Amino acid sequence: MQFVSRSQWGARPSRYSLVYIADTRGVKIHYEGTAVPASLAKADNHRLCAGRVRDIQASHLANRMEDYSDIAYNAMVCPHGYVYEGRGAHKKTAANGNQPLNIAHYAVCAMVGDSGLTQPTDAQLNGLRDAVEWLRASGGAGSEIRGHRDGYATECPGGPLYAWVTKGAPRPGGSAPSKPSAYEPFPGQGWFKKNPNSPIVTAMGRRLVAEGCSAYGEGPGPQWTESDRQSYARWQRHLGYRGDDADGWPGPSSWAALKVPNV
Repeated sequence: MQFVSRSQWGARPSRYSLVYIADTRGVKIHYEGTAVPASLAKADNHRLCAGRVRDIQASHLANRMEDYSDIAYNAMVCPHGYVYEGRGAHKKTAANGNQPLNIAHYAVCAMVGDSGLTQPTDAQLNGLRDAVEWLRASGGAGSEIRGHRDGYATECPGGPLYAWVTKGAPRPGGSAPSKPSAYEPFPGQGWFKKNPNSPIVTAMGRRLVAEGCSAYGEGPGPQWTESDRQSYARWQRHLGYRGDDADGWPGPSSWAALKVPNV
């Protein structure tokens, strides 16, 4: 991976302390959504890329309506395949559309736009995969690779990038990954302890009801509640767990056994 740290590209300090997250379900791919000069992809124009990242950070810090703490993305990838550290690993993004979406996935932005440079280069696609794998290894990112538009009403990451995402985000010249599981990957115990509001919680609750483990007075719904924890504890006891192993906080083995469908 051709990695460019914050200090190397000249990042300004964050305005506020960035929110720590232990892990995510995966990564969402973004594009700039504005015009990007086609000439940026020329080999001798790589010298312009760090300045472009600085400009994007400056525009985000100047956006008082959104009141960004920093550049919104965890990483950016230039047409030459370099990965620029944005907020970085274990930091909540501000790019996915709302707080639950920002907690669920990291955000990686490719330097392509809606005009000019719209088609990602092969080097850039490799860089995007590098960024995803870096966030998996260093930030606890899960297996999902999705587009910004998955779960939020937007054109991002644009047609060409989204087509690549829907093919499984393969490296150029390589084969696409195997078809993902029909079941939701385990989002991490820490995710549940943050009281998430997510369709994953609803899907989990419906599976618990179907397995005869309901402690719900009403619902289930998307907001994690004590009823969800009590229902999950019943599921853990159903599987034979006892004591602290049946405390109602999901773990990877009990989650895999529950088979929560993808949402």
